[in-house]
Amino acid sequence: MARVLLFGRLADLAGWRERKIDCPSILRLRDLLAGEDTVLGEALAGKGVQVAVDQAIVRGDAALSAGSEVAFLPPMSGG
Repeated sequence: MARVLLFGRLADLAGWRERKIDCPSILRLRDLLAGEDTVLGEALAGKGVQVAVDQAIVRGDAALSAGSEVAFLPPMSGG
């Protein structure tokens, strides 16, 4: 199972920060999360949301293994 982390606004929307989820890829994981919570699904698909797998930013789809750590990062704002 992959360790899935949500940060900032994404964690607030979901009501959780960390979960273990069995999923083979990033795209399937997004679909699974969107199916469970449409508001979270819309936020994850939003502009500027980045995904890191094992602490490296990935674009598009990526395979996940049992020990993967997946972090969904909301858009950053500066000040």
